[in-house]
Amino acid sequence: MAQVVMVTGVSRDAGARCARRLAEDPSIGTVIGVDVVPPRAELGRVRFVRADIRNPVIAKVIAAEDVDTVVHTGVVATPGSAGGRSSMKEINVIGTMQLLAACQKAPGVAKLVVKSSTTVYGAGPRDPAMFTEEMAPRAVHHHGLSKDAVEVEGYVRGFARRRPDVCVSTLRMANWIGPKTDSPMTRYFGLPVVPTVFGYDARLQFLHEDDGVEAIRRATVQDLPGTFNLAGDGVLSLSQAIRRLGRPTLRLPSFTASSTAAVVRRARLADFSPDQITFLTYGRGVDTTRMRSEFGFEPTYTTAEAFDDFRRSLGTGAMTRAAGLLTAGLGALRG
Repeated sequence: MAQVVMVTGVSRDAGARCARRLAEDPSIGTVIGVDVVPPRAELGRVRFVRADIRNPVIAKVIAAEDVDTVVHTGVVATPGSAGGRSSMKEINVIGTMQLLAACQKAPGVAKLVVKSSTTVYGAGPRDPAMFTEEMAPRAVHHHGLSKDAVEVEGYVRGFARRRPDVCVSTLRMANWIGPKTDSPMTRYFGLPVVPTVFGYDARLQFLHEDDGVEAIRRATVQDLPGTFNLAGDGVLSLSQAIRRLGRPTLRLPSFTASSTAAVVRRARLADFSPDQITFLTYGRGVDTTRMRSEFGFEPTYTTAEAFDDFRRSLGTGAMTRAAGLLTAGLGALRG
């Protein structure tokens, strides 16, 4: 019998792209996309249902549609896109709790795929060179997506214990990057002058947007239980990435980093949060051995190739006004 797949978070680009890709797979019968607002992007064969995963009514959607596979891409990365930090936490944590409660009560649900993030490991000065899936973060999560991701994965593990009959795949993905990805990270690299923290050179890994979509498709159509780090081969330092862009940097002392983030937010250039500043200070690396040996996935793009594909898509005209706003704001900071 063909799969009936429900994808959460389809009003955002990543969720919409994943839903469209799944709908194109001939082995999948029906793809239902759910979110609180209709998606701006065209969904093709995906059938959209307006529903809020924070509301118990999501259980009725699962039951009415005979959903057997749930793909959860509805975790929000930044407060600005959610309407504030409290709304972001409610969507991420409370929404996931309600979704998992609905899945637990649905006997027909046989598979759960969760789009998580390598941000669960945090970022700090005592981090190992590469995190494996068994390692715990060295830094304490106090705020933002890092804290939410840890809580979300905790609830997912609890669900897996309560429903051992369900195939649960947790995909810890490095930052998506590519020509179509609009995120705080891509906006940061799109700045005309790129602020960095003096004395630090973060290690970065990326996952090309096409590889991210394909990994979710693979987890959906195959039985691949477990937790997997997903990233393109290799590591780029922050300084190497900025040199590839050919853009100047503005080195700032660490005590002004949060103020710089506030300037960038006020100029509406990027929605930066404290945990993203920490990441751009210390960086993070993850081991992808299990991605190949157990998940059976080889990304098409390396970290450097994914970044270069994004770099080629950048234009200069759109950044002229941004340059003035950023320069004025940073000038006030330095003064």
